[in-house]
Amino acid sequence: MAEAYAAPQPRPWGLARLAGLAMALLIAGCSTVVPRGQPPAPPPPTTQPGPVDNQLPTDTERHRIAVLVPTTGSVAAVGQSIANAANLAVLDTGGQRIRVTVYDTAPGAAAAAQRALADGNKLILGPLLADDVRAVAPLAQRANVPLISFSNDVSVAGRGTFIMGYNPVQSIDRVVRYARSRGVARFAGLMPAGTYGQRAATAMIRSVESAGGQVVAMQNFDRSRTSLAAAIGKLPKNGYDAVLIADSGRIALQAAPLVRKEGGADARILGTELWNTETNLGASPAMAGAWFASVSDGLYNQLAGKYRGRYAAAPYRIASLGYDGVLLATRIAQDWRVGTAFPVQRLTDSGGFAGIDGAFRFGRDGVAERALEVKQIGGGGFTVASPAPARFGE
Repeated sequence: MAEAYAAPQPRPWGLARLAGLAMALLIAGCSTVVPRGQPPAPPPPTTQPGPVDNQLPTDTERHRIAVLVPTTGSVAAVGQSIANAANLAVLDTGGQRIRVTVYDTAPGAAAAAQRALADGNKLILGPLLADDVRAVAPLAQRANVPLISFSNDVSVAGRGTFIMGYNPVQSIDRVVRYARSRGVARFAGLMPAGTYGQRAATAMIRSVESAGGQVVAMQNFDRSRTSLAAAIGKLPKNGYDAVLIADSGRIALQAAPLVRKEGGADARILGTELWNTETNLGASPAMAGAWFASVSDGLYNQLAGKYRGRYAAAPYRIASLGYDGVLLATRIAQDWRVGTAFPVQRLTDSGGFAGIDGAFRFGRDGVAERALEVKQIGGGGFTVASPAPARFGE
C-alpha cells in the first residue's frame, strides 16, 4: 500500500472551500476547483510495509480513507491515474482531516480490502472493476464501512456500496430528451451485442417513450464492419429523425457514413458518454451536428493540466473520480468525529455534491445521478449545445 500525504499547511483552493460548503454555494460565482499557483512539494516517498513496520501511524485528528485500485498488472496505468488524482485532491485541500492510503487490488481485491479494514480505514474509495466490487462489498458491509466504487455497473450498487462511474443510462436519457426538445420525434437505435447493448436499448426505449417520442427501429450488431453495415441496412429508409449509436466513438466513425448513405442523410446522430474521450470525431463530415451527453470537461481540463505538471503524464479521464471521491470525503469529514463510523446517510443528501465532473448525488439505490451537458460535434471539436444544470431540480 502507498500513502498520500498532505502538505503541512492548507493551500488556497477554488470553488469557495469546496470540501466544506453546500453544493449550491460551491458552484455559484466560482471559477475553479483546482488551485492556482505552484504545485505543493511532492509527498515523501513511501514503500510497501515490511515485516516489522506494518502499521499505519496512529491518528487522533484525521480519518483514514482507503483507495482500492490496481497499481500493478494489466490496468495499472488506469488505477495509478486514479490514485494520483486522489493524492492531488489531498494536497489541494490541505489534508487536515483525512489520511488517504492506496491499496493495490491487482494481487487480489479481497486481500486489499482486508488490509484496508485492518488498518482502520472507515471509508473505501474503489475498487475500479465490478468483479472486484463484488469481492470487497461483503467484507466492507460486515465491517460497517461503505464503498464508493469507481465502477459504472449498477448491478453491484446497494447495501452500503455506491457507484460513482458514468452511467450510460443517464447519458442516453439526457441526449434523448434534448433531441426531443429540439423536435426529434422518430428515433432509431444501433446497439452492440451484449449486456451493455441490452441496457442501452432498454434505456433508450424508456427515455423516448417518456419524452413523447417513438422508437421506429432498433438493430443489434457485433462490432464487425459487416455486422454494423447489415444492421444499418435494416433501418427504415428516411424513416427516422435521429439514430442513437450506443457505442464508442470508433464505432460511430464507422457507422455515421453508412447511415448517411443508407437513408439517414438528414438524421441527427446521437451518442453516449463514451464519445467524450474521442478527440477526432469532428474530423468526419458525417458526424457534423451529432449530439451526445456527458459530464463537463471545463474543470477536468484544469485538473489535467495540474496533473501533467506533477506527474509528467496525461491522466486517464476516469481519474477525476479519484479526485472527486476525496473531495466528497473531505467535505463530510468537517463534522464527522474521528474514531466513529462514516456517516453513510450523508451520501444520500438530496442536495448532492460538487466536483471536477460537476454536480452529482447518490440515490437510495447507491447509483450516482449526474448533471450532464449535451455536446455538439463540429469541425472544431465539441461545443456545448445544452449546459449541465448547476444544481439538481433545475
